[in-house]
Amino acid sequence: MRILFLHGWHSVPGGVKPTYFAQHGHDVINPALSDDDFEGAVKVAQQAFDEHRPDVIVGSSRGGAIALALQHGNVPLVLLCPAWKRWRSAVVAPPKTTILHSRNDEIIPFADSEELVAASNLPRSALIETGIDHRLADPDSLTVMLNACLRSGG
Repeated sequence: MRILFLHGWHSVPGGVKPTYFAQHGHDVINPALSDDDFEGAVKVAQQAFDEHRPDVIVGSSRGGAIALALQHGNVPLVLLCPAWKRWRSAVVAPPKTTILHSRNDEIIPFADSEELVAASNLPRSALIETGIDHRLADPDSLTVMLNACLRSGG
């Protein structure tokens, strides 16, 4: 499966989550996104999407806001603690969206994801509670993330 992974604010390509996908045999496109220029980051992500045509887009925190701003057709989104309210990239998510979030997230409130699911008319099952904190880098969360991608795009 080809995955476009959009990292969060003050994160870099090649982190724990994209490495986990690669270690499980997936082709990961992981562009460097500007921390200071949201529109520039969206442009870089859009170019990566257009060039590589991934099977699924994974957006982590600010990367989730970037994913929601892309023109991605019907490609499924897997959003990890999406920071959509902070960057106001969208107020609804498309039908093929799965959101993973921890109730213990110290940066993005779990309620933001509940609000996005409700506003988007997504089924409650589209929001999966996992993780011990905002990073979702614990072993259980990584497994849940991979399984969400396999169900969505693989």
